[in-house]
Amino acid sequence: MEEPPHSNTIVGWREWVSLPGLGVPWIKAKLDTGARTSSLHAFDLEEYRRDGIGMVRFGVHPWQDTAQDAVIVECAIHDRRSVRSSSGHTEERIVVLMDIVLLGRTMTAEVTLTNRDEMGFRMLVGREALRQGFIVDSARSFVGGRAPRPIRRRNRGREVPAGS
Repeated sequence: MEEPPHSNTIVGWREWVSLPGLGVPWIKAKLDTGARTSSLHAFDLEEYRRDGIGMVRFGVHPWQDTAQDAVIVECAIHDRRSVRSSSGHTEERIVVLMDIVLLGRTMTAEVTLTNRDEMGFRMLVGREALRQGFIVDSARSFVGGRAPRPIRRRNRGREVPAGS
């Protein structure tokens, strides 16, 4: 009997992803099978109600070590969760649903909002999202390619000279 075609996409332990619903075309993410839920760096969280629905307004810094190109977004609150960080600290976080584009494939993920300023990546994609057809090869990085050089420079907190 012939085996069906393999539908999983191999990704590296870190990849450039986009968050089209938030207006974030590039953000470097760590793909972490040790984390159940995905997480995004968010600041200035403000909860409110719109037509009886719990909402959250927050800011996203897409680049490491800089506030450049901050985006302010609004999302419906999907849930609240107690999350234990890798350091053992437990924190209650707001959970939102968002689309994440990884290697050209869009997945919808539950994403917790937290301050990731001290973390190496502004976004972490956890195993619940990766379960949607991705296999992480821990020996590889940027299987989907690197962001353009000006974007990579912005991510490192460097101003990009005109004409670069």
